[in-house]
Amino acid sequence: MRFFATALVLSIGLTLTARAEGPEIPSFARDVPQIKTGDPVFKFNGKDLTGFYTYLKTHKYEDPNKVFTVQDGVIRVSGEEFGGFATKEEYSNYHLIAEWKWGEITWAPRKDRARDSGILLHCVGPDGAAGGQWMESQECQIIEGGCGDLLMVGGKGKPSLTCEVRVGPTDKQLYFEKGAKPVTRDGGRYNWWGRDPAWKDQLGFRGKNDVEKPSGEWNRMEVICDRGTIVNIVNGYVVNIGTDSSLTKGKLQFQSEGAEIFFRKIEVRPLLK
Repeated sequence: MRFFATALVLSIGLTLTARAEGPEIPSFARDVPQIKTGDPVFKFNGKDLTGFYTYLKTHKYEDPNKVFTVQDGVIRVSGEEFGGFATKEEYSNYHLIAEWKWGEITWAPRKDRARDSGILLHCVGPDGAAGGQWMESQECQIIEGGCGDLLMVGGKGKPSLTCEVRVGPTDKQLYFEKGAKPVTRDGGRYNWWGRDPAWKDQLGFRGKNDVEKPSGEWNRMEVICDRGTIVNIVNGYVVNIGTDSSLTKGKLQFQSEGAEIFFRKIEVRPLLK
């Protein structure tokens, strides 16, 4: 990866310091890579879904229930039907910036479960190949308590990804830990380093080390995709790093998955050497 320093306060000027009663932050989470980027090659225009298209499990390219709308400069995803809105173009070697927050509405079958969404990277192949609603891709998970997990979303193929991980002492799941043993998978999930081992799929769940803001507050997710490496940064902290991705180029898709979510900023900037 083309890193230029071991730490950086990114463009919004976030100060990487923990709150007095906030999460316990490992040192590697503060090692935000310094990058050089060009002007945006794509961004949400604040008015409509120009540059995007929508796809839903039941209604395909139609949206009769208005799952995706733009209101007051913000994209609203109702969550009523599973699917997503995706970029029309493909991108590689970029810095993605997305600012989002949860709404209050949830829908069956996840009405009483953790609010759930995600950003799918390097989307390839046909729409709906993954579960009838998404594309084959690498996912940066957005879910209460698990914001920052990396998932491999299979479609016609099975994308693979490598992550340095520790094994949870009780749940035996894999958690990102820089410098730990690398593991390669073509399915499943790599938890972000602070995901609570006692996580429950229940509405409003928060873990003791969550860096995601409380529901209703704006979050900033930044993803650096540099060839086969994916660095996931949530509110100024590196939460997960995947390497040797089998997918390195594709569309971006933003999920509708049973919970209302808003996006006020989506921006793709090319990485410069």
